[in-house]
Amino acid sequence: MVWTELTDGLKAALAACGFEVAEPRIELAIPREVAHGDWTTNLALTLAKPLGRPPRAIAEALARAFRSDSRTFAPPEVAGPGFLNFRYTPAFLESLPAKIVRDAGDFGRSDFGRGEAILVEYVSANPTGPLNVVNARAGAVGAALVRLLRATGHRAEGEYYVNDAGLQVELLGTSLAARFAERIGVPVAFPENGYKGAYLHDLAAELAEAPGRAALAAADTGWFRDQALERIVAWQQRDLEAYGAEFSRWFRESSLHASGAVMEAFTALEARGVTYRALQPRTDRSGGPAEPQDEAPGGAEATFLATTDYGDDKDRVVRKSDGTPAYLLPDIAYHRDKRGRGFRHAIDLWGPDHHGYVSRMKAAMQALGLEPDFLEVLIVQQVNLLSGGQPVKMSKRAGEFITLRELMDEVGADCGKFFFLMRSTGAHLDFDMDLAKRQNDENPAYYVQYAHARIAALLRFAAERGLEPSNEARVPLEAPEEVALVRKLATFPEVVRGAAVAREPHRIPTFLMETAAEFHRFYHACRVVGDDAAQSRARLQIASAARHVLGNGLALMGVSAPERMERSAEVPA
Repeated sequence: MVWTELTDGLKAALAACGFEVAEPRIELAIPREVAHGDWTTNLALTLAKPLGRPPRAIAEALARAFRSDSRTFAPPEVAGPGFLNFRYTPAFLESLPAKIVRDAGDFGRSDFGRGEAILVEYVSANPTGPLNVVNARAGAVGAALVRLLRATGHRAEGEYYVNDAGLQVELLGTSLAARFAERIGVPVAFPENGYKGAYLHDLAAELAEAPGRAALAAADTGWFRDQALERIVAWQQRDLEAYGAEFSRWFRESSLHASGAVMEAFTALEARGVTYRALQPRTDRSGGPAEPQDEAPGGAEATFLATTDYGDDKDRVVRKSDGTPAYLLPDIAYHRDKRGRGFRHAIDLWGPDHHGYVSRMKAAMQALGLEPDFLEVLIVQQVNLLSGGQPVKMSKRAGEFITLRELMDEVGADCGKFFFLMRSTGAHLDFDMDLAKRQNDENPAYYVQYAHARIAALLRFAAERGLEPSNEARVPLEAPEEVALVRKLATFPEVVRGAAVAREPHRIPTFLMETAAEFHRFYHACRVVGDDAAQSRARLQIASAARHVLGNGLALMGVSAPERMERSAEVPA
């Protein structure tokens, strides 16, 4: 892997220069400007202060000491105040297309993670209704992140946490009971703040009448709750499977209560001496009044967790005065279970309304004795659906929001995932429904998929004329467009590694759009299938390498790589 070669080479150069630096932080970047090389590092600038030497002098020493036998890089160049720039050798670029074709689906993969176990919990929507577009965005991001982590050598799994315990699901049960009563003509008041979506009518219509009447007569809202949960979770599983979001496990909160894991977590916290009983939290760094859930009802004492010792702004209730778990405790137990299953890192994708919960959960993990970096939270920001430049608000079935299923029906799962992954997870997203439906090069998803399909068509066209891609280990790169395309393909492994490390799947679609553009420039400037058979076979090898890279990138996104597509007149010919 190029990144590893550079990192190891710079460490060896540091040692050769006699620069004693404990665990140097080597930052490598791929410059946007070709003039700055293929890779660059500011290592000399970061070492200037600890070494007490001018950064340019450090850079010049490192450049001299960097191994000169590298077949990948020419000798490094010193630029500006002390940057080190690296350029690929012509031999490396000429041999790269053959390597990509040989590696095929493995190109871009690495063992960077060394088998580290990471659990990615994503979507985890309350099982009280259909999934919405924010859930769809989380589904795209979470699934892509799992694939990226696996591609970089981590043992990554996806998990869905089903919040099937608590007041919300109880309210779901009473809401369904009221809708069923309405169906059979029995007067039952609909609960205040109940779930009013049209899907409740659908659920009520599915219930068998005899057991439903019996449960209604016995005021057994638990039966309706269980019926609703079973069906809604099945909906969610079905939609997410169709969407391409895979989960190793659907973990139910109720199983934590049934197994005693919730109170075991409480006992573990008590044993560590990080809890105390009081009427209100002993500290409040925010300077504000105690939150309602922090108040012990009736003047009785609740049990607080000393989260302020770990960076939270106030201590939090973990057990109410009546002995029942507070909202935070099952979440602590769930993450304790994750660590107990051997996952070194837990990455949680939460919705835009959960910012305030991050610091208390991280503090709780440290109070529990887990590693400070065990829990990592990514906030999946809001999605605004637009059509005709105006917000799209209503759903035919849910009554309040556009569902994941409706989105797939409107624009397709591929296009939906591509659009969701184009922006940073923490940024608000305007999803243009009209653009997503266009079958032309204005649509980024279509543009990238069409580049892959065009290469497939090109290879078929060549095969019909008896031409196959060259099987030579090196092909000459004659035109600047050939060099530019191969240089772009060379960055793919680092884009994958960087996206996994930074938890930024949006780097993949950005790279793919740039690669598609480079391919189209190559295609228009260089006649691929021509009279010169040797040149044609060499360029077919380059095109085949581009096809593998586009296909591998789309696979990381969970987006299909079609072999054939209808070409709009607006797509470059």
